[in-house]
Amino acid sequence: MSEADVRTLRVLIANERRDRLELLANVVAGLGHDVIARAISVEEVGAVTAREGPDVALVGLGSHADHALDLISAIVHEASCPVIALLAGDDPAYVHEAAKRGVFAYIVDSTPQELASAIDITLQRFAEYHSLQGAFGRRATIEQAKGILMARHGIDADHAFEMLRDHSQQNGRKLVDVAQSVVDSNLLLTRPATSR
Repeated sequence: MSEADVRTLRVLIANERRDRLELLANVVAGLGHDVIARAISVEEVGAVTAREGPDVALVGLGSHADHALDLISAIVHEASCPVIALLAGDDPAYVHEAAKRGVFAYIVDSTPQELASAIDITLQRFAEYHSLQGAFGRRATIEQAKGILMARHGIDADHAFEMLRDHSQQNGRKLVDVAQSVVDSNLLLTRPATSR
């Protein structure tokens, strides 16, 4: 892959140790990415994550595992980006707990090239995860619309799907958009009127 193929990423780095933040910032910049935020405290990292919208977050394990785990939790809660945990040595218990909190990957005492590879793999897996999540959401919407049509018209699931598909094709709209319209309309039409 040529340098022109490499995308510049917006990277958030977090660690309770300021000296480690500076080292990591230099490595990230050396890889050609932008360090958009550096966070030390758990209190600030959530707000910084929400405000800056990083492509990826790197959380180093500093002096206290609980602090690093809290950083991960705060970032995952606010971000739509993957988090990579950085460790100085093997720590299976920490990795297990970090995974429960939503970390997408971890690397141990790595070189800049290993960090670059980890970021690349993590971003690919994160995109696949979001694609899968979107597919499940679209399927759920279509199934919900089919159920509404089945109840409304007294038809089976196949006929309900045909109705959605036919309307989609006749109107040049995506099937999931037609299904969402059915669901939204049903919510409006079945709500009890409220007195003013």
